[in-house]
Order: sequence, then structure tokens, then C-alpha cells
Amino acid sequence: MLYLTKDLFPVFVPLGVVGFYRYLWFVIKLLAYFFYRPMMPKASPTYRSEYDVTIIVPTIDAGEEFKEAAHSWLVNNPKEIIIITETKMKDALQELANSVDPTRIRVLTVPKANKRLQMVEGIRNTTSEIIVFADDDAIWGPQTLEYILACFEDPNMGGVGTSQTVKSVGRYQTVWEVLAGFRLTIRNIEIAASTHIDGGICCLSGRTAAYRTCILQDPQFQYEFTHDFWLGKYPLNSGDDKFLTRWMVYHGWNTYVQVCREAELLSTFKNNWRFIKQVLRWTRNTWRSDFRSLFTERKIWKRHPYVAFTMVDKIFNPITLLSGPVSVIIMACEGKFHLPLWDIIISYVVWLMMTRIVKLLPHLFRRPQDVIWVPAFLIFGYYFAIMKIYALFTLHEVGWGTRAGIDQTPAELAQEKEKQEMEQQQMMAAQEKASYDMSNNAAEQAAVAAAATAAAATAYEEQHQPVRSFASELPRPESPGSADLIRHFSQAQQRQAQVAAQGRGGALSPMSPENQGLDPDVYEYNQDDELAQYFAQSDAALAAGSYGRNIDDYEQSIDRYGRGGTGEALNRGQGRAGYL
Repeated sequence: MLYLTKDLFPVFVPLGVVGFYRYLWFVIKLLAYFFYRPMMPKASPTYRSEYDVTIIVPTIDAGEEFKEAAHSWLVNNPKEIIIITETKMKDALQELANSVDPTRIRVLTVPKANKRLQMVEGIRNTTSEIIVFADDDAIWGPQTLEYILACFEDPNMGGVGTSQTVKSVGRYQTVWEVLAGFRLTIRNIEIAASTHIDGGICCLSGRTAAYRTCILQDPQFQYEFTHDFWLGKYPLNSGDDKFLTRWMVYHGWNTYVQVCREAELLSTFKNNWRFIKQVLRWTRNTWRSDFRSLFTERKIWKRHPYVAFTMVDKIFNPITLLSGPVSVIIMACEGKFHLPLWDIIISYVVWLMMTRIVKLLPHLFRRPQDVIWVPAFLIFGYYFAIMKIYALFTLHEVGWGTRAGIDQTPAELAQEKEKQEMEQQQMMAAQEKASYDMSNNAAEQAAVAAAATAAAATAYEEQHQPVRSFASELPRPESPGSADLIRHFSQAQQRQAQVAAQGRGGALSPMSPENQGLDPDVYEYNQDDELAQYFAQSDAALAAGSYGRNIDDYEQSIDRYGRGGTGEALNRGQGRAGYL
């Protein structure tokens, strides 16, 4: 390389320094990885899986791979497995769970698909000491849970992760799955190194991670976990594993990763171009989480300085990675090399291939057939560097990216619920208005119909009935108001006069008309003969057909005497109401 760059040595010195730093950094990680040792299970462990472990699996579209994963979990003998899905998927998931083990697998639901809400629902329904979150396609080894529980012998241990490798979806791994395997190999080296150096880790992967239940059942944690916003306004659904890891660090809990064959899990990845969308989501989550850890929470600087430094290194990694090829391309285009262009290109590519193979040696020892995909990994590495820069400027994009229907956060659910309530209220108001309008229209139609019916009836009567005078239509009373009433009054007055005369003669004492056999009505009306005179005049007027002229006199008399006698009789509540 020195021979290739001797023409522009001052330009390549800084690039050489950067390259030296990168490879030195990798050597440090590799050495720490070789010295790392997992925690071994005890003969008499504090925690036993059949009593102390609940596996929580948030999912929405678990398929046949779930059966294989569930059987691998059951081999580890957990106390219970809780599947949390959205309501509309419950029947399908329940049938799937029953086909595996209906006694130890329980299916719960949430109204809307949201991973964090699903996880919290599972946490609230857990009664064991340890919770293990697992993806619905995470396949465990028979000793995975035993090695995970070994770490919780430390009373300050809050979270435990595992190493991972790729399980092919089909018979053979596609290039996308091989690229995922390369990335996992490098990641296993990095997390083992950081765990060995200062006990920290950038992220306890959500594919399988265990936590103490008491930490997760804290109401403050659950609120923060389900109300996580980027810049205070972009609700986060993915990145749950990053949040959990930061929570452990910030609240003083230890973390550990079991990087060994016994605790290694198999996991499927996208076997097509959608793998790139997965990587883009993970990259955005990494940017957001690392910024918070380094500049907002800042606990990591004291507790895990090596991990903090790796986060800073990741920030500048895209620039250092792209600086080499960009400089070579610019110099080659300007013709500033003393060698032919093809010599420069071939020698540079060979150098890059050799360095990548060194990094992937742990993977290639296990799967040597993947060496043919090293060039693809080289190209993907530079693409990934560009993707990281793009992700940095699109951190406001918080969608899941690879699954539909699970991007709603509690805030979004609240907004949607409020919107639905408003729509329901508007619908009810519209229905009430329509009902009111219909009732008004019905009333108007009924009134119009009644008026039309009345008009028709009136017209019919005018055409078919003879006209009669109003006086002839009035019923003729058979008692008061007639000539018989006058004669009745006169005879009664004569009898009362005789009784009064006898009383003055001393033969009889004054007594009530009832005791004398007199008519009480006549006795009352005797108190004012003017009423009798009125009835006589009224009867005469009716006979003469002059009812209309005397109606005013009749009303005035009623006002004066009341309907049944004098004012005194009216006040006593008595009278002739039965007569008029």
C-alpha cells in the first residue's frame, strides 16, 4: 500500500492513521472476545424455570415457525408461556397455541397491535420472578433457560441476553440471510467484548432477553415504556429492547450476555430485500438510543465507559468507512497515481477483501461455504454506511417498516379513540337530527291531513245537513229555568211562610229546612228571589228565540251569583252545578 500511495503520501497519511485505529480497535474487541467466559449454572440454583420463569411473546402473525419455537421453549420447562396479540387474531393464535400445549400456553389480547402495549399486558399478567421476552420465531437450545437463570444469581442483575445465529427460512440461506449471519457474528464478538471489559452492552436484543419481574411491574417503568417519544412528539413503538437496556443502566441494574453454544438461539430473518428495511429500522433505533445514552441520560459514561466509547465510535464510523474508497476514486479519476488504474482498483479491492475475511473468521469457521458472499458483504458495508447517514436525517420516521398494523403507540391510540368518539357523537347527532326532522315532518303531515279531513267534513255537512237555529239546538232543561220552576218556588214559599207564622206564634221553634221536610235547594234559592226572576226571563227569552240578546246578561249573572246560587253559596262550595 505504501508503494501505491507514494505519489500522494501526505494525503494518505491521515487515512492511514484512521485505518490503523480501526484495525486496532477490532483487535482489542477480538482479544476481549477470546478472554470472555459465560456464567455457568449452579448445581443448586436460586431460580428454577418451572417455578420462576414466564415467557412473554408479543406477536400478530405467528405462523408455523411458532410451533417449532414454542416446542423449544417448552423443552426448557418454563412455568408459563403468554402470547399477546391483537383481538382480531385471538382465535387463530389460540388454535395455534392449543396445537402445541393448551395447558401451559395462554393467549391474551390488546385492542390494537402495538408491541410495547402487548409487552406491558404480558407483564401485568405475570406472577413469576423472571420474565423472558422472546420473538415468535426464536428457537432455543435445551439449556438456554438454565444458562440465562445462572446470571440472576447476582442480586443486582437486572437483564440478561444471549448470542444469536441465523436459521434459514428455506432449504438454503439466501444472500440476505448470509449477510444477516455475518452481522450477527460481528455483533456476538462486540457484545462479548464489552461484557468482558466493563460489564456493559449497547443493547439486550429483544429476540430473547430476560428481566426481573419486579423491575418491569413498576408503574413508572410501564408509563415511560408506553409513552416514549423522540424529540417529545414522535411516538416510538419499535426500539423496545434499546429502552429496556437503557432503563437497566440508568437505574443501577447490571446486565450480562451469555455468548456460548448452550445459550445461543436460532432466529429467522427476512430472506429478501425487505431485510434492508429491517436494518434501516434498527439503525434509526440505534441512533436515537445512543444519543439519549450519551447526551441525555449520561449514566453510561461512568458505569460503562467502554460501551460509551463504542457508541461514539459508531457515530463517526460512516465517515471513516467511506473516506478510503472515496479518496481512491477521486485520485484515480484525476490520474494522480503513477500506476495504471486497474492496478489501483484490483489491489485496493483485494486489500479490503482480506480485512473483511479476517473480521468474519469466526463465522467462516462454522460456515466456510459462505466465503463466496464476502464480496456482497463488502458492498453491503459501504451501502450500510450511506444508510446510516440517511437514517440520521430521518429519525422522525418511527414506523415499523416491515409489518403493517403495529405502528400505533398509546398516544396514537388515544388520538384514534378520540377521533372515533367524535365521529360517533357526530353520527348520533346526525341521527337525532334526522329523527327530529322526521317527527316534525310527520307532525306537519298529520296536521295537514287533519285539516284536510276537517275541511272535507265541514263541506260535507254544509252540503247534506239542514241549517238550524242555535236556540233550537240547545237542550231544554226539565227543571230550573222553566215555568215549572216558578210554580215550584211559589208553592215552597207559601209553605215556608206558614211555617214561619207558626214559629212566631210559639207553636214551633225555628228549625232547618231539612227538619221541616223542605227542599234544601228551594230554601237556598229563597234567599234571593232575583235568581228565580232571572230563570223566568231566560226561559221566556229562549221561547222567543232571543238567546243571542240575553247571552251577555246570562254571563254577567253567572259572574255575580256563581254557577248555583249567590256569592255566599259559591263560597260554601254549594250550588247548582248539576243544573247548568
